[in-house]
Amino acid sequence: MEFRLAFDPPAFQQKISIHDKIFMIGSCFTDHIHSYFSTYKFNCLDNPHGTLFNPISIFKSLEQYIDNHVVEQEELFNQNGIWNHWDFHSKVSDYQKDIAVTKMNTAISNAHFFLKKSNWLIITLGSGFVYEFKDQFVVANCHKVPAGDFKKRMLSFQEIEESFKRLYQKLKTFNPQLKIVFTISPVRHLRDGFVENNRSKAVLIHTVSNLINEEDIFYFPSYELIIDDLRDYRFYAEDMVHPNYQSTLYVWEKFCNTCIEGKTRAYMNELDQLINAIKHRPMHPNSIDHLKFMEKYKQITIDLSSRFPDLNWYKELAHFTQN
Repeated sequence: MEFRLAFDPPAFQQKISIHDKIFMIGSCFTDHIHSYFSTYKFNCLDNPHGTLFNPISIFKSLEQYIDNHVVEQEELFNQNGIWNHWDFHSKVSDYQKDIAVTKMNTAISNAHFFLKKSNWLIITLGSGFVYEFKDQFVVANCHKVPAGDFKKRMLSFQEIEESFKRLYQKLKTFNPQLKIVFTISPVRHLRDGFVENNRSKAVLIHTVSNLINEEDIFYFPSYELIIDDLRDYRFYAEDMVHPNYQSTLYVWEKFCNTCIEGKTRAYMNELDQLINAIKHRPMHPNSIDHLKFMEKYKQITIDLSSRFPDLNWYKELAHFTQN
């Protein structure tokens, strides 16, 4: 008897290689997937502005990277002794104004040069709701400013689509080789309300479906894999909102099969051997068997480093040559 319906997303026409540069931006789910990319030594840049949730703020930050925007000190505001910017997550804020500005401009500058050379841009949309400060502009983060200063509203399909189309033209002029992957975060924004969260996700899903062209704009169904495939609270963390380790690993495995080329997946399987070998804790580290074990994986590391010389193998080589 089957107790769930498994879902295998169709493979992308074009796929990610270990030699590609990957720019990732969006909700906190982006950070989870980025951690897997980092484990396998992919060249990635993740959320220079910090975690972003709504499409307008995500698209605006990407335009700032393209333009290499310079943040001026007068753009910042002080809240509870911390200098913040409406376009940035609070992790980029600081107690000293000049340090905060430097951190923000450094993030934009690094992102500008990385995005220019990137092969892939992965955008994870989190919420269709936005917060407008005093009916003037959409903010990326409220920075614990009193709620009465904001107007909360749902974005329309047309608003998101038009905003992206403007960005898309700038992106393709800035970096013609860039391919874009949209995904919707499976993190449930229940503070908005159960019904409101579903409406928010529906707005995002509907809008993105109108943007996909299968040439350079793709969709990966992170949201559907957790909501419709796994479909169980045991795949959520204690807060019943964020996906847990098992579910993010499941999504990552599906992502690999869907979006990553075969040669790169074969390399990743080889690297898994080293990852597991490094985790091994011997009872007798000076035994002949363990020394043979270390020599075996040292040679595997040397082989991989010769085949992938552009990747950093220092940690692995240091580990297997420590004796």
